Amino acid sequence: MSSYPAGLSVSNRALIMLSDALRHRRGQVGTRWRRLTTGEQARLVLAHLRKGETYADLATGFAIGTTTAFRYIREALDVLAALAPTLNQAIAVATAKAFVILDGTLLRIDRVGISSGRDRPYYSGKHKCHGVNVQVLADPVGRLIWASPALPSARHDMGAAREHGLIDALHAAGVRVIADNGYRGSGSTVPQRRRPADPETGQRRRLSRNQKAVNSAHARQRGPGERPNAQLKNWKILRKIRCCPRKATVLVKAVLVLIHAS
Repeated sequence: MSSYPAGLSVSNRALIMLSDALRHRRGQVGTRWRRLTTGEQARLVLAHLRKGETYADLATGFAIGTTTAFRYIREALDVLAALAPTLNQAIAVATAKAFVILDGTLLRIDRVGISSGRDRPYYSGKHKCHGVNVQVLADPVGRLIWASPALPSARHDMGAAREHGLIDALHAAGVRVIADNGYRGSGSTVPQRRRPADPETGQRRRLSRNQKAVNSAHARQRGPGERPNAQLKNWKILRKIRCCPRKATVLVKAVLVLIHAS
């Protein structure tokens, strides 16, 4: 297999942060010698996360074995996941903001256990594909504050946010939350919607001009909340997760730490 030089669009600060974390890890376990230095291991991991390179391709490029590349990446993912902010830390950051934007995103996965029906919880009827549900919290200008652990995508956004304790924690801290209609009833600020159909005519009453203006203002506030979703999926490893869906949480946490480091 041939190899070629390539660029990596990742901040040097993220590379240095990961290198330092891996150096600390090697000091803890008492590693004496490895095929790659901590800096080379960090580049190996970033290439896997940012560009979605396979273990075989990375092994060829770094002149190591495929199993070695696998071990290096798994070790780094665990190190990064341990550095991810907790929900309490995210709430502490959110309290300093005028408001926060809550949204859910779907990360696609390979279909698993089709014959036994184990893929059903991961099938999203809304998106018509298999994936995992991740709740994303952003500040008013669209900076990523926190990303939740991954749940099967059949779970509704409201149910997922409540299971993580996110909605209760935000309201207990007195944080104003901007969200879409999927979070109606959670106490968050959501758009106006048309009233139920008239039982006599069967038609719904249209929104007034003022209600439409309120919805437009709400959409402008909620719009930057799409930026963190795009930031997560800018890391190709999250565009379609090919490992076990139970490993998706570790991937999300690792990418979250790297985005914060950048």
